[in-house]
Amino acid sequence: MLGAGTIATSPGGFLPGMTKFPDLVTVQAIADPVFERAQAVGAQFGIPEAYPSLETMLDGSDIDLVLNITPIPFHAGTSRTILEAGKHLVIEKPLATTLEEADELIALAKAKGLTYVVAPPNQILQNRTQARELVKEGAIGQIAFARVRSSHGGPAAGAWPLDPTWFYQKGSGPLLDMGVYGIHDITGILGPARRVVAFSGITEPVRTVRKGPFAGKEIEVTEDDNTLLMLDFGDSCFAVVDGTYNVNAARGPMIEIFGRQGTINLGNAYHDDPATPSLEIFRFDAVPGVDGWITPNRSGGPLWNDWVAYQRAVIVKHAAECVRDGVHPILSAEHARHALEIMVKAIESARTGRAIELTTTF
Repeated sequence: MLGAGTIATSPGGFLPGMTKFPDLVTVQAIADPVFERAQAVGAQFGIPEAYPSLETMLDGSDIDLVLNITPIPFHAGTSRTILEAGKHLVIEKPLATTLEEADELIALAKAKGLTYVVAPPNQILQNRTQARELVKEGAIGQIAFARVRSSHGGPAAGAWPLDPTWFYQKGSGPLLDMGVYGIHDITGILGPARRVVAFSGITEPVRTVRKGPFAGKEIEVTEDDNTLLMLDFGDSCFAVVDGTYNVNAARGPMIEIFGRQGTINLGNAYHDDPATPSLEIFRFDAVPGVDGWITPNRSGGPLWNDWVAYQRAVIVKHAAECVRDGVHPILSAEHARHALEIMVKAIESARTGRAIELTTTF
């Protein structure tokens, strides 16, 4: 494990979940530039080895796979080092910040025969799988458009336990941090997009941390904190996706897909909340002679249960199973590259005022 911060150790983080499938994965080593933190986390979770850097861990430990949970600007460089060392890789989103980096990393993994898994886990969640199947089956007819909400209020709006400054700096921002979820969601369900057009900007040049240990700290915002984009899937099928730190509260479905014969709603991806169906569908013929909403009998299932049980660690489980079984990941680097192209070209679109063609697929 590279990184010993909040998403490594929090109750819904990687390490608590990874303790639940010990027959599949053993955490042998952890590295963090704050060596004392790596040592403390190692002691807390019974990890035998702690290191002050990625390089010393790769040199000193007999490991098969590295979980890379460094901050966004470091993803490409650290992932390159991991792959060059011949280790399978699980990386937090996004896989890189430029398409050139993404292409290089994918080619490197392929050349070395390595499994390369990229967050987010959305496409192995049961309601996403169901939605993809329903669309493919034509359950709601020809798709016209979709609305996708993937954002929150940003780390400065909540009680983030560490200094949240870097989230608001060049090379990070809510599009790469949060918009990536919605982009993965809708492209995973509808398939690769063909064009993107976007608006983007900074809503407040200075953000003040509202809660937590850094409450009151003022952060200069140098990366756009408010991006709205539209994707063109061809055949007059469109989707609107947000990537912003301005959703302080919201109700209703996270994803709405509107077809000529009905609608699919998807609830919160990350909480099994019985008050909000994980998936519901409206069809004109839902019940003979009656129009209305239904919850398909296919809801639930092992993939959804995996998320409830393992939280973030579900992507490590997915990677380990792919290595064991010799199969290509559903959470593939190719899909992540397509999502990255959308984000990069959304910013280009916002700056130029043009719709931008997309070239990648998955």
